Amino acid sequence: MVRTMKIEDYDEVFKLWNSIDGFGIRTVDDSREGIEMFLKRNPTTSAVYEKDGKIVGAILCGHDGRRACFYHVCVSKDYRRHGIGKKMVEFCKEKLKEEKICKVCLNAFVTNKVGNAFWQRMGWNLRDDMNYYDLALNDNNLTEFVKA
Repeated sequence: MVRTMKIEDYDEVFKLWNSIDGFGIRTVDDSREGIEMFLKRNPTTSAVYEKDGKIVGAILCGHDGRRACFYHVCVSKDYRRHGIGKKMVEFCKEKLKEEKICKVCLNAFVTNKVGNAFWQRMGWNLRDDMNYYDLALNDNNLTEFVKA
């Protein structure tokens, strides 16, 4: 069952993130405090999927009032290829439409072959007409990659 993510889900979602090989977790942004701030700013648009009494999928989804972004889209390895990712994406898209958001984007690491194949199957467009830039404002916010 897909439902809105709450801060009470954090421990289980964090455990899920840590079970996925190659998953990038930010030391500040993905801390309990960081996710709590994100969910307060975007209280209805993130999703988790529960099956067999545990969270097996999650999407952080937020927007700035104009455009939305998906972050940390994941499904537990044992539950992939059962439509869980698709159901969560549809759930988040509907929540964004309710908030009158017209476009959503995401970033996927080039090395994330499973994720990139999923987005291509879902009909998302891989853009080659722009460059992606970022600038660290907090040098303590490091990405640590999971080795599961």
